[in-house]
Amino acid sequence: MSKQAMTELKQIMNEVSLIGSTAALLGWDERVNMPRNGSAHRANQLAYMAGLLHEKFTANRVGELLKMAEDSPVSKDPLAPDAVNVRELRRVYDKRTKVPNQLVQAIAHAETTGQSVWVKARRDNDFKSFFPHLEKMIELKRQYAEAIGYKDVAYDALIDDYEPGATAKSITVVFSEFRKELVDFVAKIRNAPKKPDVSIVEREFSIDRQRIFGETVAAAIGFPFSEGRLDITAHPFCSGIGPGDCRITTRYNPKHLGQALFGTMHEAGHALYELGLPREHFGTPMGEAVSLGIHESQSRMWENMVGRSKPFWKFFFPLAQQTFYDALGDVKFEDFYFAINDVQASFIRVEADEVTYNLHILLRFEIEQGIFDGSIKPKDLPAVWNEKFTKYFGITPKSDSQGCLQDIHWAAGLFGYFPTYALGNLYAAQFFAKAKKDIPDLDEQFAAGKYSALLDWLRKNIHSQGQRYHAEDLVKVVTGKKLDHKPLMGYLEKKFKPLYGVK
Repeated sequence: MSKQAMTELKQIMNEVSLIGSTAALLGWDERVNMPRNGSAHRANQLAYMAGLLHEKFTANRVGELLKMAEDSPVSKDPLAPDAVNVRELRRVYDKRTKVPNQLVQAIAHAETTGQSVWVKARRDNDFKSFFPHLEKMIELKRQYAEAIGYKDVAYDALIDDYEPGATAKSITVVFSEFRKELVDFVAKIRNAPKKPDVSIVEREFSIDRQRIFGETVAAAIGFPFSEGRLDITAHPFCSGIGPGDCRITTRYNPKHLGQALFGTMHEAGHALYELGLPREHFGTPMGEAVSLGIHESQSRMWENMVGRSKPFWKFFFPLAQQTFYDALGDVKFEDFYFAINDVQASFIRVEADEVTYNLHILLRFEIEQGIFDGSIKPKDLPAVWNEKFTKYFGITPKSDSQGCLQDIHWAAGLFGYFPTYALGNLYAAQFFAKAKKDIPDLDEQFAAGKYSALLDWLRKNIHSQGQRYHAEDLVKVVTGKKLDHKPLMGYLEKKFKPLYGVK
């Protein structure tokens, strides 16, 4: 009976995943191709798909099949694929069955309409027009958190959707020591005797050539264009449609080389994870990513630890000089390397350097906690943002487009998502340190334009594992140690102290 139960359960989950995949395609099209006036109809489409998916996943039959599987030998070995699938499906099923279908559809509808309004509000620096949608989304997410339930604070219910098992308290513990050391380190760099000439990467860079160069780099690190594509959007993202189909996006600045390039590498890192998941397990947790923190570890690793490394540019700098001869023909390698690793306070998160980036996340984490514990009123968000930003960075946004309107996340209802970015940096550093230990000549391979050894290591240790382990357990299994901020601080100090002449 257990085999029959698992077969039927997998069939239902495959159908659920196909619905989710179709919704993902609609979401990708919304942000890449959809005409501006199509948002109202798209909101109805996505709300319908969300309701359909929720209804199918939370059907009584799913609960019956899970109970059969749990009472059978299937669950004997907790790390076997079927046992993992039952464990994780039970966890998600128990959460989703608490949420009314009507609320699911309302959130999905608000996501689409809110994102459409956000695009215009960001462009026009108009928080007032966005505020009603933000307020409505916050209220819907409060209802969602209350429906699911939580032990300490409502925000925990939202975090758990992206980083299972994590809470505001557990994340604060990890971030607290990291914050102190990071703020001190940023201050040292700010007062450092050496500064890069950032004008090197702020010259004229043809968008057509940037696209070609970015595609070349993405292909080199392993992104297969036979299974994906690169498009332009207002806020870069990666969308895993299904096995053999993963879409990435970027945005170009003709007066800055790094923004699109590193954005492309970042999203390609996400795509490599999506495309590396076990395809035979599509539709089940064993074919899905562990958490968004682990997902982010993959993108940040390829963007920063590979893409901003000296070995990487030893190979790609000559090609960059050929591609952008007018801009880089007279530039020395060391000056270019220093310029792409410039560390300074900046307003836009997705354009931040790898040192100060984490401060952007810590700020958002604080604000989200305040929104859901009631200490921050949504209408006060611009003022609160600017006050905290000035405290963290020593500069004040000149507009809300540079401040609280810069990210799409809150328009899309993704409260609880932001802390996974900093967790991703922490995971990435710990994984990368282990990869370099296991592959001693990794730097030499990068300098030769070879990246398959790292990708193979990630495939074996992370991608192929699906959701066999939760994030905190995966870190221990792969590195032998629990998550710690020290590998990331060690990496940053080793790289940036010599560059800036900091002791």
